[in-house]
Amino acid sequence: MIFLMPLAVVFGALPALLQGAELQRADIGEAWVRHTIDASSRGADGVRLADVNGDGHPDIATPWEEGGVVRAYLNPGPEHVAGPWLAVTVGTVSDAEDAVFVDVDADGAIDVVSCCEGATKRMWVHWAPKDAAEYLNADAWETAVLPASQGAAKWMFCLPISADAKNGVDLVAGAKGEGAQVGWFEAPEHPRDLADWTWHPICPVGWVMSLVARDMDGNGRIDVVVSDRKGPGRGCFWLECPGPARASSPWIRRRIGAADKEVMFLALADLDRDRVIDVLVATCGPELVYLPGGNGPGRAIALPKVAGTGKSVAVGDVDLDGQLDVVFSCEHAEGRSGVMWLSRTTVNGDVPWRAHDVSGPEGAKFDLVQLHDLDTDGDPDVITCEEREGLGIVWYENPTRQPGP
Repeated sequence: MIFLMPLAVVFGALPALLQGAELQRADIGEAWVRHTIDASSRGADGVRLADVNGDGHPDIATPWEEGGVVRAYLNPGPEHVAGPWLAVTVGTVSDAEDAVFVDVDADGAIDVVSCCEGATKRMWVHWAPKDAAEYLNADAWETAVLPASQGAAKWMFCLPISADAKNGVDLVAGAKGEGAQVGWFEAPEHPRDLADWTWHPICPVGWVMSLVARDMDGNGRIDVVVSDRKGPGRGCFWLECPGPARASSPWIRRRIGAADKEVMFLALADLDRDRVIDVLVATCGPELVYLPGGNGPGRAIALPKVAGTGKSVAVGDVDLDGQLDVVFSCEHAEGRSGVMWLSRTTVNGDVPWRAHDVSGPEGAKFDLVQLHDLDTDGDPDVITCEEREGLGIVWYENPTRQPGP
């Protein structure tokens, strides 16, 4: 169940939350070392992680919006992770906003699904070669449109789940602009027959940013948590799955909060360790919004003036002190920091946030931020992409625990 927890229990009074706003660059420490995975195209627009070859290391799917390509990147392992990764262009499409790994036809080869906005208004399935040895051969990939998506909306994000517990994975998708909906594409008996996929709309939206799968009410069913950036229904909410046998029935829309904000990407975590899911969401402004227990009006966490405006958030123990920290990425970060992290420290009984640099002033428009220990030295590194100044797909090496000699 979702319960509202008093925010002061976790974060202290509002003034404590605002202490970082006046920080200068000298106060936030040194930037982390940046490693480039790929900077060869234009407009890298998100990093989605999955281990596609079973080697225990996360691989990356990324669309390059201006470059017009969708690529998959194979993690070379900790010994070589600091250099460029092996990559394959899985398809050439226009206006790509999202790309995610998913085995669409359950043949064991991990495919990629991409979402396109602009005038394209399509979702594509990029079929992976069945022979694993051919995975990095671009000529072995095939790209096909998902017909039910064609011309229907400006598609922004895709979440693979099994909504009806049959025929393998289904695809939850969200869009923006005129006629935009969150809904799901139902996989047919033969998923490779893309013309047989059926679209089930769930609710109208203005501009979907996040779709996150989570059992929000503890009933054993996977629900979908949404951040909607624009329109009369904007804010954060979750869609209650009616269950596999009734998946095509209406899903109930449950309000979370931040309806007065232009919300961006969200993260789910038990920040206050009360065993109840909390929501943390970036806003298109100088703050994050914390929604304890996934309900209530929430409370702002001000970003320091040396940062850009909020874009994405991730939660993890960055400095290995046993406390959950917050990493955030930014847009409008020209001459500012586009990626930073916030730690908690007890001061006079309050719990303010302390800001630390990650990216330094290089880069202007960052996107989804992910945490994973890429170099396997015991601390989480930061993976993201930058689409304005050409940094491309990058990861920042956490300096907390350096490898031994």
